[in-house]
Formats: sequence, structure tokens, C-alpha cells
Amino acid sequence: MSKISVIGSGGWGSAVAIMLAENGHNVTVWSYLESECDDLKKYRENKPFLPGVRFPDSVGFTNDISCAAGADIVVMATPSHGVRSTAKAMAPYISDGQLVVNIAKGIEEGTYCTLSQVIKQEIPNCVIAVMSGPSHAEEVSRGIPTTNVVACADEKIARYVQDEFMNPNFRIYTNPDVLGVELGGSLKNVIALCAGVLDGMGLGDNTKAALMTRGLVEMSRLGAAMGAKEETFNGLSGLGDLIVTCTSMHSRNRRAGILIGQGKTAEEAKDEVKMVVEGVRTCRAAKELSEKYGIEMPIVNEAYKVLFENLPAAEAIKNLMGREKKHESEKAFLYPGE
Repeated sequence: MSKISVIGSGGWGSAVAIMLAENGHNVTVWSYLESECDDLKKYRENKPFLPGVRFPDSVGFTNDISCAAGADIVVMATPSHGVRSTAKAMAPYISDGQLVVNIAKGIEEGTYCTLSQVIKQEIPNCVIAVMSGPSHAEEVSRGIPTTNVVACADEKIARYVQDEFMNPNFRIYTNPDVLGVELGGSLKNVIALCAGVLDGMGLGDNTKAALMTRGLVEMSRLGAAMGAKEETFNGLSGLGDLIVTCTSMHSRNRRAGILIGQGKTAEEAKDEVKMVVEGVRTCRAAKELSEKYGIEMPIVNEAYKVLFENLPAAEAIKNLMGREKKHESEKAFLYPGE
């Protein structure tokens, strides 16, 4: 049995806390808000995010960040915009070599750092791993079979996390490509937002299949330019997560996109979803990164125009469909002599 502190009491943090407690670990959940912490203690249920799912009696709750001290594993489950401030507050309680596993998805605005990079900047003495993949909290909390991937530069650490998190309903694979796993989990949110826009406009399966396929190309293209492995994007944290977020109503990014496709602004959609929509933030970061690395990302560029420049979604689709003729791949399917 390990002592595990889950930093963040949203849907995903709560689901992972429930799963880890059921694995037999000693789990404490930290909440930023004292009122939220009180509700969790009182009802033993995350009513806003996971109604009807009870926390095991062994799970403790606190709004004191010092709960990270002495934990065998600290699980970071805060939204991307809160990772730096939370890591900074937690830093004094982290000992040399202590393991932090980031399960949040996103890219920090302004710096365009991945979240593990942010954590390492604020807590340089920690060991960092990341976990990602197609894993809606609503399903994981109810024991519905799910697979994820844990990435760490140290194979022994990756296997340790795999052992501690894995159970008959939650299968984990290991991968050394930390950057690729994080980028896959972040960039797919932009494509999921676009998938929702298509649904909101009443477009068809053909259109969504095209979006997902070409969106994956853009994700892997940028990832490779930044130093990630292209094959990582064909795995759970890329293709797997892309499929689930583009097709499920559990996806807040898809739900927000549906509202935008129906004519609402990005801000109106975020307000109606009432949850963090990482795809909006990540779209800005992806556009900036594509320009920095000189990578062509037409879907991301059109999504940016829709979200931040008030371009009608129908015009964005016309722009994409009217682009100049291309090969399907820059590296394959070339005719002899090309």
C-alpha cells in the first residue's frame, strides 16, 4: 500500500482517487476551495462532476497543500491554468526525488510549456511522470474498462506507476516519450472542439472522419518538430484520446464545440458547459507553436480564427476544403521520380 496525495478535486482527480483507494492505497484528496473540501467530506461524493459515485470510506480530504509531504506519489490533477501556482505552493513540501505524476492535460498559456515542464520548473527536485489516454472520469470512476499510458524518462519509475495504478479495469502501458504523450493529450482537445463544431452545424460522419484523420496528422507533425516521436501519436495518448474526445458527450471540448457550431461564441460556450474547456486555451498555444516551428497546421489555424477572430465556422470549412491540392503524406505515397 502506498501513500498517495491527489492534488485537485475535479472530476478526473476524483475518479483517480476513487480508483487508487479501491486498489488499496492510502489516498488523500486536496481541494483548492475549503467549501468544496467540506462538501466532499460531508457527502463523500463529487456532486458537480461525478454524481452518484461515492468515495471509498478510506479516502481523506483536505485543503492544506502540505498533504503532499511524505507521499509516495503526488498526483497532479489541477486544470492547466492552475498547475504552476499549485506546484509553487506545493514545492516546499516535496522532498528530493519525490514522485509527481501529472494527469492533467494542456499547454500553459504564454510560455507554451507542457505541464510536466511547468511542474519541473517549480519543483526541480521532484521526479516527474505523466499519465494520459482515453479516460473519461465518468467511466473510470464506475470501473468501466479503460486503458492509459504512463510516460517517464526512467523506465523503473514508469513501471512503478504502472504497478500502483493498474487493476482489472484500468490497464496501463509504459512509454519513454513524455513530450509526445503530453502533446497528444493536449492537442487532441483542439480537434475535439472542432468535431463538436461540426456536430453543432449538423454535418456528417464523413466530415468528422476527415477532421479526425487530418487532425492527427497535424498533431504528429507538430510533435515531431518539437522532438516527440511520431509513433506516440498513433497510440493511446494520441489516436486513442482523439477518438474518445471527438465522439463522446462526456467530452467538455466536444460539448463546447457543439454550442459554437450552433452559433454561440467561445465564451458563451464555456459558460454553458460550466467546466474548463482546455481546447480553447490549447488552440492559441498550438497556433503559436506551429508558427515557431514552421509547421503547417491548417485545421488549427482555422479553429483559431473561429475562436478568436469571429470567423463563421462555415467559412472555415470552405477555407479548408478549398486549399491547394496536396499529397496525403510528406514522406510516403510519393510517385516514382517525385
